This record gives sequence, structure tokens and C-alpha cells, in this order.
Amino acid sequence: MRELVIVGAGAAGLFAAGAAVRAGHRVTVLEHMDAPGKKLLVTGKGRCNVTNHCDVEEFLKHVRRNPRFLYSALCACPPARVMGILENELSVPLKTERGRRVFPQSDRAADVRDALLRWAEDARLVYDGAQALLLEDGRCAGVRLQSGETLRADAVLVATGGVSYPATGSTGDGYRFARQAGHTVVPPEPSLVALVARGEACGRMAGLSLRNVALTLYEGERKLFCEQGEMLFTHFGVSGPLALSASAHIRDMKKYAYRLELDLKPALSPEVLDRRLRADFTELANREASHSLEKLLPASMRSVMLEQWGVEPHRRVNQITREERLRLAALLKAFPIELADKGDLAHAVVTSGGVNVKEIDPKTMQSRLCPGLYFAGEVLDVDAYTGGYNLGIAFATAWAAANHL
Repeated sequence: MRELVIVGAGAAGLFAAGAAVRAGHRVTVLEHMDAPGKKLLVTGKGRCNVTNHCDVEEFLKHVRRNPRFLYSALCACPPARVMGILENELSVPLKTERGRRVFPQSDRAADVRDALLRWAEDARLVYDGAQALLLEDGRCAGVRLQSGETLRADAVLVATGGVSYPATGSTGDGYRFARQAGHTVVPPEPSLVALVARGEACGRMAGLSLRNVALTLYEGERKLFCEQGEMLFTHFGVSGPLALSASAHIRDMKKYAYRLELDLKPALSPEVLDRRLRADFTELANREASHSLEKLLPASMRSVMLEQWGVEPHRRVNQITREERLRLAALLKAFPIELADKGDLAHAVVTSGGVNVKEIDPKTMQSRLCPGLYFAGEVLDVDAYTGGYNLGIAFATAWAAANHL
């Protein structure tokens, strides 16, 4: 039996605590907030996308940074194991939605947080933060708490998260501990974040959610990303799953010009869409052009599209030329949104960057520089696209650390 101190009572920390207790260790979990698992409660829009129902190879295709580092950890704790623990041991019924995304059937993130607390209930939960690591003779021997108390341990697991959503407790403390032990920290950047658009068009459509649209991201004329799904217009730009995934592909907005193109009718080929427009225009022949979009688009999008189209709103539909009809079809298949910026770190779903994984043993998550020191979850320089993959990484790295003490 070994003494383990886990810094951070989030997804990775609680999952590691339960696994370590079951491996026969004494575990103390430190939480500097007034309640554990706060970030879990806001994931998946409060529904908690716990993982992605796929095999390891498919999972790794969706990891953006350092996917091969995760191979051993994911083989030991694939999504199927996480789902089995939640359903069979913790009585959380799950469901799989589009894109293999796994949610609790209740659609309540609190059910997942509460289940992880039950999983870790035999660990000691202490509401105090870590001030510094105790380093002795080149190894980690415990932590010094913010209260001044010293906790000695055979091993310390840093599971503090990144720096996104700092109000939930992710304040970057883990990077400080890593540097104290001699580790390199890749500078954190926002990943999976809303996108800021130029102009006022998106703001005029704020609150409009689109489903089954295709979003393509361009860097200049180079296509970086294309996927079909859901998105949301906001007062400053675009958000939702498609926008968040696209954001992870943006490198340097000061150096490159980025734009989105939305295919609002991805199920229709240009030829089929043109036939649809001709039929609509025949039916609405004596109406004004402003009414020609009623069957095509949501109300809050019509005036914006009409301006982009450039047709006088009071013209009769039967006066619209073939060239104008084709221009509308082209806009419906590639509605342009010029991007000005990405959201900041404080509002990113996930932090990109963190502890350099070259300095971590991928099978055990133990530091190669400081024996007795382990890392799990978002504090590491690994991140993935939206769809449950980032929580899957947290669980897999936590499992590896807890089972290799």
C-alpha cells in the first residue's frame, strides 16, 4: 500500500482516486475550490459528453496534439472501459448520439460528477490547495498545502487541468508544479473556442442554432477543416460543435486570413438545389423577393442573406434573373463568414499546450525527470477535437497513473 496525493478533484483526479483506492492505495485528493468537479458541470452544455464510443485507432484520429503518446493509456482504458464503469459500477445509464458522442441518459452533467464522487468515496477529500511540491533527493515526496501543512506521500499526481474556465478551478497551478520539478511547459493556447467574426451579420443572427449544416474553414485558399453538424450564431461570431472543432485548426490569426463557408443545404447538390429554387420561384412568382427565402431559411437569417444576395427586396420574384438565382444557390452552398479572432483562454473548452509529453512515461504518466511525480488530464500537452475525446483522455491518463504506482 502506498500513499498517493492527487492535486485536483476534477474528472482526471476523481477517476484516478477511485482507481488507486481499488488498487489498494491510500489516497488524499486536494481541491482548492469549494466543491469538486466544477468544470464537469459545464461540459457538453451541462450534459457532459463523457467519451466517444469508438475504438482506440479511431479515437487517436481525433487527437490534435501528440496522439501516439496516448496509445498505451487508451489501450489500457479505452472508451468501452469508461462506459462500463459508469454504467455497471456507478449506475449511470448512457446513450450514444450523433458522432458517437456519449452522454448520460438524464442529460445531467451532475449525475456524472456525483458518480465520480461515489467512485472516489474511499479517498480522503481535503478542501485545500497545493502551494508547492516537496522535492527531496531528486524525487517528489509530497506537497506543501496553502494552509502551510505538509502532506508526505510516496507519489503525487497533478491533475489540475489547464487554464480554461478559471472560475471552475483551472488556474494553471499544474504548470507551476511541473516547472518546479524541472519540466518544460508548452505555452498554453485556447483550443475548442468560439470564433469572432468580422462585421455585424453574425450578431444580427445571434441565438440562431443551425443543424445539419456543413462548415468549411479556409486559411487563405487552403481548406483546413470540413464537417457537418451543428453550430450557433452569437453576438460576436459563431460557436457550437462545428465552430469549436474548426478553431483547433487555426494557427496564427495575425499571420493568416481565415474564413468560414457554410453549406446550408448539404443534402442537395447544386443541380437539385437549383431545381428547388426554380420551383419555389414559380410558386412565389408574384411575391416580393424578400419572401422568396421563406421556405429556405430561418426568419432571423433571411434579411442577412438578402443583403448578401444583393437583390432589391421589393422586386417581384418573377423578375429575378437566372444569374441572380444561381448567385443565391451559390450563397446557400457557401455562405461566407470572415473571421477576426478566436475567443480567449478563459472561455476555451480545452487548453492546448501544457507539460511536454517527451518528459513523461506514456505507459505510467510518471515524470521522467522526477520519480514519484505523475501527471494526468488537461495539464499535459495533449488535446483533441470536440466529441468526448478530451474527457476520454482525462480518464485514460488518470487510469494509467493510478494503476502504475
